[in-house]
Amino acid sequence: MDTIQLIWLGIVQGLTEFLPISSSAHLVLLSKLLQWPDQGLIVDVAAHAGSLLAVLFYFRMQLWQMMSACISPRASKNRNELRLMGHLFVATLPIVIVALFAAEWVERYTREPSIIAITTLLFALLLAYAALSARELRDEYQLSLSAVVLIGCAQVLALIPGTSRAGITMTAALMLGQNRTAAARFSFLLAIPTIFGAVVFKIRELATQTIAVDWSDLCLVIVISALVAYFCIAVFLRLITAIGLIPFVIYRLLLGVALLLLV
Repeated sequence: MDTIQLIWLGIVQGLTEFLPISSSAHLVLLSKLLQWPDQGLIVDVAAHAGSLLAVLFYFRMQLWQMMSACISPRASKNRNELRLMGHLFVATLPIVIVALFAAEWVERYTREPSIIAITTLLFALLLAYAALSARELRDEYQLSLSAVVLIGCAQVLALIPGTSRAGITMTAALMLGQNRTAAARFSFLLAIPTIFGAVVFKIRELATQTIAVDWSDLCLVIVISALVAYFCIAVFLRLITAIGLIPFVIYRLLLGVALLLLV
């Protein structure tokens, strides 16, 4: 695969995985505009692996606190971390269950550019409603179990290209009373088990195929995706309190219109 394409794929994956703007919509748009061939399963795995490394490194201290809490669960602070870790586990279950039974169907019937354009627009409007009507009462430690289940069920919609995993989980969290920063943090933490599961699922699929691996290409995509994703997480968490989510809504609407015009 062309090096320029690999670099751009790493950049797009790193930028869009953690912003509420849909990675699949951007990849479709780039492929249409530049007439790129499909990047293939190996590059897809590498791009997601890079994003996973970025979020693991960014939240390394909090993840360490969660692991430490398993050893000393009685301290009040540790109880909060354990509760958050349990909530992340519960919120991940719906997408795991649905992916096991319906991932192939979703992959086959929902990757049309027209569908991606429509979902990009539809979930942009839903995000706008959530952002404008949010009460912002709670942080990520104050979610009820029922709210966690609802966020997990909302994340299932991210299996449909154009939805945006980050976008739909933030939308649900805002509607359930989380503040903007907490909604983003919970979404990013939830990405860890979700992306890990996606990478494992894709590696299993890859194991059934006989594909030559270019390790230099693989490493290039992982490194670029990881660096861009880390920068994106850091900047987004600083910007969200200042600018909110409406600029991302406007961007998604323009992106959806551009896709509709192309298809």
